[in-house]
Amino acid sequence: MGDPGQPPNPRSPHGSPPTLSTLTLLLLLCGHAHSQCKILRCNAEYVSSTLSLRGGGSPGGLPGGSGGGRGGGVGSGGLCRALRSYALCTRRTARTCRGDLAFHSAVHGIEDLMIQHNCSRQGPTAPPPPRGPALPGAGLGQGLPAPDPCDYEGRFSRLHGHPPSFLHCASFGDPHVRSFHHHFHTCRVQGAWPLLDNDFLFVQATSSPVALGANATTTRKLTIIFKNMQECIDQKVYQAEVDNLPAAFEDGSVNGGDRPGGSSLSIHTANPGSHVEIRAAYIGTTIIIRQTAGQLSFSIKAAEDVARAFSAEQDLQLCVGGCPPSQQLSRSESNRRGAITVDTARQLCKEGLPVEDAYFHSCVFDVLISGDPNFTVAAQEALEDARAFLPDLEKLHLFPSDAGIPLSSATLLAPLLSGLFVLWLCIQ
Repeated sequence: MGDPGQPPNPRSPHGSPPTLSTLTLLLLLCGHAHSQCKILRCNAEYVSSTLSLRGGGSPGGLPGGSGGGRGGGVGSGGLCRALRSYALCTRRTARTCRGDLAFHSAVHGIEDLMIQHNCSRQGPTAPPPPRGPALPGAGLGQGLPAPDPCDYEGRFSRLHGHPPSFLHCASFGDPHVRSFHHHFHTCRVQGAWPLLDNDFLFVQATSSPVALGANATTTRKLTIIFKNMQECIDQKVYQAEVDNLPAAFEDGSVNGGDRPGGSSLSIHTANPGSHVEIRAAYIGTTIIIRQTAGQLSFSIKAAEDVARAFSAEQDLQLCVGGCPPSQQLSRSESNRRGAITVDTARQLCKEGLPVEDAYFHSCVFDVLISGDPNFTVAAQEALEDARAFLPDLEKLHLFPSDAGIPLSSATLLAPLLSGLFVLWLCIQ
């Protein structure tokens, strides 16, 4: 029975610090880092500082503490002190952990827990953990093989019992951008613009006017950089231009290099010259590049932790925020070229896109402004990719009246346990 004077913690019915189970954290500690990032040390210190909160005299809630929280209830002080110490440790190692997915997830997870438990940012911290032998049980044991550090989905599913969350973004046609948050914009974005710029991926689209004097542009070049990630891959660069869709990275390779997890990044050519797929299993990401009617299209399915792994310095990303208002075009700006009428454009698009959603209207826009019936294929293929990549098919069709409500920061921040599993990605 729990202490009748202590309300049960809905996130921690047995009195343990929420979302951080000892077993999971011990699993995360059973390797060593190859970089200077000390996130594992921070994690170990948090475990040590919260062990006393796990088996105390109040199994129905956290044991007593004072002064740490703002209305967090009895026992919140100890947890808040531990979280403030954890946050301080991450700040101290921030410089060497830039670009580390485990570090990024831990920082956001700590913030999430501090908000949930009304912890003040200022206040006492947990005392330094005593130095001694390694925590017992740090090995996987049970005869189980260690999870592959370069298999994001497999590792996540093994630790959590369910697959990770994914987000989808696409750019196609003149060009139309579907953001991770279901915004759908038609953009002018002439020149080079970042679709993605996070700690693991950089994707830049270079566009030029579809015709002389036209407001709309088409993507003529795509540059994709897969950033170096410890034992998984060397940095790899992929560049595609109209009429040049390579089946290899710039250095001629078709995988992530000679590191142990090099095969976790690979290029596949479904249709040489017009369809390339790049699979990055180490970050749970798949990218499709297509060429249709003299333009390039881009489509991505990315693990949520990867998609949100960026700082304020990287906030200009079309896949995250859509097109800036100054770069957005309306359907009324589709100055018709050639002999194709609106009715003919609608008929052409209706054949492959029977639902009059955003993809259908994008198709009509493209056919009118380019005068090229082949532009119907770009919208059809973008819808096909969305159907394959979107985790929630109820959001497949977006309509012109849809505002595309962005996900809140609270929605994007997974619980700390869901974020910390990726510490495994940086150890062995």
